[in-house]
Amino acid sequence: MYRTLLFVGAGYFSGSLLFARYFGRLCCKRDVTAESYDKNPGTFNAFQYGGFLCGTLTLCGDLLKGFLPVFLYRCGNMRAADMGLAFVLAAPVFGHILPAFHKFRGGKGIAVSFGCLLGLLPEVRPLLILAFVFLFFSLIVRITPNYHRTFFTYLVSVIGMVLLVPDSAVSLGFTLVAALVICRFLYSPERKEAYKVGIAWKH
Repeated sequence: MYRTLLFVGAGYFSGSLLFARYFGRLCCKRDVTAESYDKNPGTFNAFQYGGFLCGTLTLCGDLLKGFLPVFLYRCGNMRAADMGLAFVLAAPVFGHILPAFHKFRGGKGIAVSFGCLLGLLPEVRPLLILAFVFLFFSLIVRITPNYHRTFFTYLVSVIGMVLLVPDSAVSLGFTLVAALVICRFLYSPERKEAYKVGIAWKH
């Protein structure tokens, strides 16, 4: 119990580190979110407004802050069907969305959620499910704008986790992650345009 609480706390504070802001100041001496329409301190804006080096460092940082708490937790003496894993999985995403170090104004949690699933290695099914659905709605059946694509990606991925991942703690953990990401998008100040669905290669 205490070990789980320790890793949940560590995951939350790890998630609260917004690398887009740090590397933006380091690489280009400015806030890379200031010019963006959504003010999101995430990987996309780091690449878009900070350049390749800033974006790459931000991506690695966001992946790592999700990966480390989950991976280290699983390296310990976990019991079979340890439901504490679900909360450790969700903690870095929660921290990224509501960061204690940045007045609870964070990002959307997409790269961090991939990092959390990377922490489950050598179990790859959860990561492959999210990656497949993400690519499917980006490259085959294209949903625009990004707001709606992300919503459907996480919703369908939850269904995939429940059906294809035998570990109930992982399924519950990703359900919490998806709920956090979806809520972040629902309450995002960005303009929510009507969604469009089409076959990608027919555009």
